[in-house]
Amino acid sequence: MNYCIGIDVGTSGTKAVLFDEHGAIVATAYREYPLYQPENGWAQQNAEDWRDASFAAIREIAEQVPPESVRGIGVSGQMHGLVLLGEDNKPLCPSIIWCDQRTEAQVQEICDKIGKNKYIELTYNAPNTSFTLSKLLWIRENRPEIYRKTKKILLPKDYIDFCLTGHFVTDISDAGGTGYFSVKNRTWCEEILTAFDIDPDLLPEIHESCDNIGCLTKEAAEAVGLTTQTVVAAGAGDQAAAAAGLYVDVRLASEGMTPKSLIRVSCDKRKIGDYNRIYDVYRRLYKGIEASRQTQNL
Repeated sequence: MNYCIGIDVGTSGTKAVLFDEHGAIVATAYREYPLYQPENGWAQQNAEDWRDASFAAIREIAEQVPPESVRGIGVSGQMHGLVLLGEDNKPLCPSIIWCDQRTEAQVQEICDKIGKNKYIELTYNAPNTSFTLSKLLWIRENRPEIYRKTKKILLPKDYIDFCLTGHFVTDISDAGGTGYFSVKNRTWCEEILTAFDIDPDLLPEIHESCDNIGCLTKEAAEAVGLTTQTVVAAGAGDQAAAAAGLYVDVRLASEGMTPKSLIRVSCDKRKIGDYNRIYDVYRRLYKGIEASRQTQNL
């Protein structure tokens, strides 16, 4: 019997689930970690807490089966959070996460420099305090010494992928929530990066959610009790993964009940409405999920 592991790096904790090759749940584990609010409207977490929680949860459920039988790992996670790594690939500061509201001035700066209509045209999203771009601008303006030391900019689940594989990658769904990604072109938005003087070399490679991004490093395999033959997929942002888990199609919608509630609707063609009426389409993610359902080879 082959197995795979799914991980969700949430705001209050990380959950890991062990599935068999038929999709049945074999074991689950959960680890909590703190949320820090040093000032009103701020929300921060330590990326190392996500790593420690993820590794501990994986190890707990991996003990239920032979290590070599766990063929793959997929990670989802809270979106929009800013993780800055230095030369030693360690976090330079606490991660400013999705619900942080300190960046209103930076959102206005984005609107003033790009224009709201133009920004929506480029990203298919309206500027807001949740997205990664405004957080990055806040760091540059208020913590310039940290920005100068930054060698890589990641999202929460991408940091876990890095800890597992040693590779700097993100996926289409999570990239779409950064504020500097072109949904239309499926790549980083050169116009936005140029406007705000952001070095594209700081950003990770972009993959489809189901892509194989590498196997566990020796260090990671030893830490979680698995082997270096275990493959890691690029994964997805939590909202996209939730929609895919419900198998949303053109007839269905799914609702995300978080402090910022939203409704996800899948459609045959990309649709763009007026301000903020943006319909995110994760068609390739669904296509990959459907393909995986048609094979028993994990």
